[in-house]
Amino acid sequence: MTSSFSNLSLAEPLARAVADMGYETMTPIQAQAIPVVLAGQDVMGAAQTGTGKTAAFSLPLLQRMLKHENSSTSPARHPVRALVLLPTRELADQVAQQVKMYAKYTNLRSTVVFGGIDMKPQTLELKKGVEVLVATPGRLLDHIEAKNAVLNQVEYVVLDEADRMLDIGFLPDLQRILSYLPKQRTTLLFSATFSPEIKRLASSYLQNPVTIEVARPNETASTVEQHFYSVSDDDKRRALKQILRQRGLKQAFVFVNSKLGCARLARSLEREGLNTTALHGDKSQDERLKALAAFKAGEVDLLVATDVAARGLDIKDVPAVFNFDIPFNAEDYVHRIGRTGRAGASGLAVSFASGGNDVRLVADIEKLIKKKIELEPVEFDEDRPRGRINDGRRHWRDEGEAGDARDVLDQPRERSGEARFGRGGRPHRAPAAPRDPFFEKPYEAPEREAAPSWEATPKTASSRAISSNIKSKRKVAALFKAAAPATS
Repeated sequence: MTSSFSNLSLAEPLARAVADMGYETMTPIQAQAIPVVLAGQDVMGAAQTGTGKTAAFSLPLLQRMLKHENSSTSPARHPVRALVLLPTRELADQVAQQVKMYAKYTNLRSTVVFGGIDMKPQTLELKKGVEVLVATPGRLLDHIEAKNAVLNQVEYVVLDEADRMLDIGFLPDLQRILSYLPKQRTTLLFSATFSPEIKRLASSYLQNPVTIEVARPNETASTVEQHFYSVSDDDKRRALKQILRQRGLKQAFVFVNSKLGCARLARSLEREGLNTTALHGDKSQDERLKALAAFKAGEVDLLVATDVAARGLDIKDVPAVFNFDIPFNAEDYVHRIGRTGRAGASGLAVSFASGGNDVRLVADIEKLIKKKIELEPVEFDEDRPRGRINDGRRHWRDEGEAGDARDVLDQPRERSGEARFGRGGRPHRAPAAPRDPFFEKPYEAPEREAAPSWEATPKTASSRAISSNIKSKRKVAALFKAAAPATS
């Protein structure tokens, strides 16, 4: 089996596009999947994230569709022949861009449809006719119901990141979409895991698929250095900044579990001077694409994101991933840290655990990746100033200095610009303020303790005196006299 693109029997337009992109050696998933797809067989593939799955299905599908290539402007001559379904908008946009680059020297048309933006521009593209349609399930159903997308001539279907689509509840939408397609077609399913749900989906819609596994499921890349730190919630930001500084990291993903937490953390880090942007589901699609583009262009240092960015995003040379929150699903840990160490490069994955629940989640990750995980403590630099030690009374003195620790910082603090220095460059200490001898004496009990005031004199009955502030009642003559009781 060949491992070089130059030895692969691709058509000249596709081979030229591949050469323009600098591809030379195929990844394992590409080397195994491309010949099978070229032969027209169904595929059930599993591979680590970032191993080139897009090229593994796009190139052979474009090769097979070249027989339908034409330069006609009639939409009827450009029906949808290949449908690629993906779980997230960002991933759909990324795959569509790559398909366009592969097909740029051909007359095959492609477009992408996803939610969060206006349907009208997408409708115009579909009305022109496209051979390759990349879509998210929800928006594709909108176009099907509006009769903008006709799928009765589809020959190839790709379900990419199928496990993620099932996780977020796309199974009913997938079943509806597949019901619109011809029965005779080639179906390719790619998933990070082969869960029982994925196997049931494959058995329902794939015909005698060829199973391709290039790595053990849920295996993390060997080039990624992984660390787990035990940190309180209040110290996570401090730990993040310290590791960024110590490692000299210029860019990093920071993953959190909630959209609200994502927005709050991004604002907090921005206030602390870090160039940060947020990516989560409550942002508009335009904002999400702009944030992703800024991060790819190096204009943003930290991309704080929910798991919407954990799958498939191909951003080259990201040196580190931080799990600010331990993911609830252990499999999401594998996808998150797959954003770094891509294509054989080295990477760093740092996770912060802050409590009993986090310890349980870490144990789930340990069981999944089959590696022993040790929680490491974090020693903050600012807690131990260089060359000085704590005397135990919230005072700092120079290391190795003799004398009573109480006298180290008894002098008043110097104002800015008025610091004085003595021999050795150490700050000159002013003499201690005089002490009042009264406060130095030990406590002495009085010889005879006086009785409490309430016990000094016995209680005596006293006549009730009327306060001078209370006026006596005035006698008023009654207007009516009470009737005398009757007698018998």
